[in-house]
Amino acid sequence: LSLGLFLILVVTGILLMLYYHPSVPQAYRDMKDLQFSVSSGRLLRNMHRWAAHGMVALVFLHMLRVFYARAYKPPKEFNWVVGVLLWILTLLLSFTGYLLPWDQLSIWAVTIGTNMVRATPLVGEKLRFVFLGGNIVGENALLRFYVLHCVILPLFLALGIGIHFWRIRKDGGLK
Repeated sequence: LSLGLFLILVVTGILLMLYYHPSVPQAYRDMKDLQFSVSSGRLLRNMHRWAAHGMVALVFLHMLRVFYARAYKPPKEFNWVVGVLLWILTLLLSFTGYLLPWDQLSIWAVTIGTNMVRATPLVGEKLRFVFLGGNIVGENALLRFYVLHCVILPLFLALGIGIHFWRIRKDGGLK
């Protein structure tokens, strides 16, 4: 189910990219146009949003099932680590997607998220600077989170899913 939702997210995400400009003056207008002007735009955006919510919930429930079934024990401990990384990537995709409408909620989410990163010892300030593309929440931050959401994180997630399924087969399948 999670893989199916991921595929829905990829297809709807590519279609959404046709209507979205990752720029501060345009991002919010594009979301409004998509909802009210584009034919079936509201359906497209809601399919993407609900599939994202569903994927977060299903991956979490899958992690719970694996934990309670103790399927993280040898010889499957490597696959458990891969699964935890997939869970983290899923949460990061959800967070970066939440930022793209660039409304007040998004701007405050970027502010809070990058301030949490800033609290990381030793590298926090530098990481925050990299995520924001400067010292303030603005155009650079939107563009960086857009690239993270649309290119970098999905590629890592697809690679992780491939490794996860390969390890399931290598470890003897589902039991």
